[in-house]
Amino acid sequence: MSGKTTIYDIAKKLNITAATVSRALNNNTKISEATRKLVMETASQMNYKQNKLALALKSGKSNNIGVIVPRIDSNFFATVIRGIEEELHPHGYHVIICQTRDDKNLEIENIDALLNAQVDGILMSISNVSNEQNESFNRILKKNVPLIFFDRKANIDGVSTVTINDFQGAYDATTHLIAQGCKRIAHLSNNRLIEIFRDRYLGYKQAIIDSGLEFDESIVIETISKVEEGRKITKKLLELDNPPDAIFSSSDFTALGAIQEINAQGFKIPQDICVAGFANEPFTKFMELSITSVDQSPLEMGRMAANVFLEQVGGNNGNIKIEKKVVLNPKLLIRESSSKFQLQKII
Repeated sequence: MSGKTTIYDIAKKLNITAATVSRALNNNTKISEATRKLVMETASQMNYKQNKLALALKSGKSNNIGVIVPRIDSNFFATVIRGIEEELHPHGYHVIICQTRDDKNLEIENIDALLNAQVDGILMSISNVSNEQNESFNRILKKNVPLIFFDRKANIDGVSTVTINDFQGAYDATTHLIAQGCKRIAHLSNNRLIEIFRDRYLGYKQAIIDSGLEFDESIVIETISKVEEGRKITKKLLELDNPPDAIFSSSDFTALGAIQEINAQGFKIPQDICVAGFANEPFTKFMELSITSVDQSPLEMGRMAANVFLEQVGGNNGNIKIEKKVVLNPKLLIRESSSKFQLQKII
């Protein structure tokens, strides 16, 4: 005989009703402990697998949490996911991971798939192409599924968010470069329709203005977070009649590309040009020339996002209508790529 074992097969073997089997499998208090134990042992022997989706539909709880990120091959997002999983697993939740690759259609598909899977909540970092009027976000809320944004967020009333202070992180990095004697600091930005990159640009700009230096929009270049793009943009910057003496990048990957191009052009780092990035990717501290970067505390961000979810579903009366705006403090990690004065001391 082939096919999956059903509760009717167990009932036939034990000569009891299917309803009794179902109650026993679901720990119904009306079923005696002896019957429950017998049903559980028989179900195990017959390799019976409960239909998790059917249970979710019946109980309204699947114990699955959807996590949506732009990409999973990023140390930052991988570490956020680790924090979420470590916090939720002791509470009996399992994590379903989806990536959008910054594709709006794929983001919509991921949301639909998670809603169809009856997840108990969705924690997500939006794609570059998302917007605050995204109908998919409204569909999540209409189904009373808790939605928490982390890192990249949309501003929606009633939706909690967990971010870092990107403005302050960029301000601190730029101020540090100015303290090293840099007077013409270029900025490799990203899509400023996304709030985190807009805030990093604004933090950089404010630091320039507050220091009394001239702010020059022509050396603010919007690009994407790839090493080769960092090289391309830096090549153009170095060809200017008045090239920059420092580069602050909104991404460690474009910062790495900048460093590669600066070295290729025969300039010295940090003596001729200082470089600072953002995200504290693992490679930044392990390179021969370590890279100054802003740490985003991804593990803490993941744990905090998970805790915000747990608070939201922690009441006895179902989901609690709460809205939390958690903002973590960034930490500037100063390394060799920008440490002119420290280098002079060593020499």
